[in-house]
Amino acid sequence: MQPDELNEFLQQVREKRGYLLPHHGLMAVSSPAMLDAYDALYTSIALTERVLTRRQHEFVWMGVLIATDEILGTHHIKRFRDAGGTDEELAAATAITAFAKGAQAYHFVNDYWLPHLPGFKPRQQYLDAFRQVAGSTPLPLAHMTACAVHVCTGHWNALRWQIAGAYEDQTDEQELAEALSVAMFPGSVPNFVEAAGVWREMIANGEVEASEVFRNWAELSGQGGYDEASGVGGSHD
Repeated sequence: MQPDELNEFLQQVREKRGYLLPHHGLMAVSSPAMLDAYDALYTSIALTERVLTRRQHEFVWMGVLIATDEILGTHHIKRFRDAGGTDEELAAATAITAFAKGAQAYHFVNDYWLPHLPGFKPRQQYLDAFRQVAGSTPLPLAHMTACAVHVCTGHWNALRWQIAGAYEDQTDEQELAEALSVAMFPGSVPNFVEAAGVWREMIANGEVEASEVFRNWAELSGQGGYDEASGVGGSHD
């Protein structure tokens, strides 16, 4: 790709997004087709209106970026503000993220201390405290944000508790799916794959009351990856 072609190509990316990052140029000079594919996926995840409102979507992004210490994602602050996000809502997203990242304290008690605490219920204690931390934030949005945080941190037991709480508080499944996808890039694709497996397993095991379309997904066999396909290992079931 010649310099003038590169400049024109990257200018198109800048005009679409409002900014450029170093990996855009690297993909442009090494594999323009990869940049096109990347841009299409990022557009679908971050820019395309799906089921969440733009304000809700960017609220989740705030949690994801804080959870991953992502200092390059400041353009999402502008999107959050442009969508009407307030200082109070940013404070709420920060508190929800901080509490979600601290969920392992409850899991420590759950995993090691329960024989000494016969009446203590860490999962319920966590969810009760989480609902207090959520404050005026609608509980479905709070749960979705925390679920995305758990994807980023790879705390799968915490994700199980949070998904269960999300269903208890009538969180829309399609909205939850969108929130989990927000974590795909900052939190890593492998973590997103694992999170999908956790959710699917919960539905298949009857841990949550899923809708028909999500039950159909969960009950579909052969989703265990290469190990399952090759007979080496199993799936999440």
